[in-house]
Amino acid sequence: MINEIKITELEPEKFIQEKISEIRDAVGNGTAINALSGGVDSSVVTMLGHRALGEKLRTIFIQNGLMREGEPESVVRIFRDLGVNVEVIDARREFIEALKGITDPEEKREAITQTFYKKVFGRIVRESGARFLLQGTILTDVDETVAGIKRQHNVFAQLGIDPQEAFGYQILEPLIQLRKDCVRVVGRALGLPEEIFNRIPFPGPALAARIIGEVTEEKLEVVRKATSVVEEILKETGAFQYMAILHNDRVTGMRGGKRDFGMQIEVRCWDSTDARTATPTRLSFEILERVAKSILEEVPGVVSVTYNIAPKPPSTIEAV
Repeated sequence: MINEIKITELEPEKFIQEKISEIRDAVGNGTAINALSGGVDSSVVTMLGHRALGEKLRTIFIQNGLMREGEPESVVRIFRDLGVNVEVIDARREFIEALKGITDPEEKREAITQTFYKKVFGRIVRESGARFLLQGTILTDVDETVAGIKRQHNVFAQLGIDPQEAFGYQILEPLIQLRKDCVRVVGRALGLPEEIFNRIPFPGPALAARIIGEVTEEKLEVVRKATSVVEEILKETGAFQYMAILHNDRVTGMRGGKRDFGMQIEVRCWDSTDARTATPTRLSFEILERVAKSILEEVPGVVSVTYNIAPKPPSTIEAV
């Protein structure tokens, strides 16, 4: 049983010092490694590890080909400005190959998990000699996985998986008692810029979680462009999270007075505090029209844009 620390109980400075001590005690004279994605959780873990271990922490950014437009360059720049050296590993081909032909949501997540932990990052860890992996697992990840709602890519012990046996290293999870609202508070206290600690959540499987059906490079380019549009227009709404989903079925549209079979983008925008429950943001029709018009003009092949109005539950925040 994980002892949750709620927002009303959290003392960020005390929490930071406790976790720094725990990381130092666990790693000892050894070295640790962590994967930075630029999301809130991985960013907070990176700064905790940097404070605790300094040069004994090796921080890696895996370029998996599933990220948003310009994301690798932006994340590396921000953290280098904070004094954290980030190594970029290009693994785009391995992830695309691992996802080839897979359409089932859980199989896609498992393919990404295995490619990351065993093939790509596992190889880096083994070659580095590091015995510890710092990871940004939070309590909501555990809850959803254990409940069978959605297998999160970073949950192992609660499923009876021993990372040491499965992958060859131990995993340290300093944020596992927290939910997203608390993680943001800790990020602010660590000195992260607001564009990081207040960033909207982004799934571990990245844009692969926003493609219904098989993930291909062509579909990734479509959803990447649609994501840029949605995030640019909805960033001032104050919503908890917003995204573009690419559906699998071709739908009938019209271009130049002729029938055109094209793609459908579903837009989702959520109000929530901890991601356990969420309600669709009541966007004005004017904003929805702007989003639809921009997607239809800027994303080739899209002929339909919809807005999801089902709450969580029974929906989930991410579609896959």
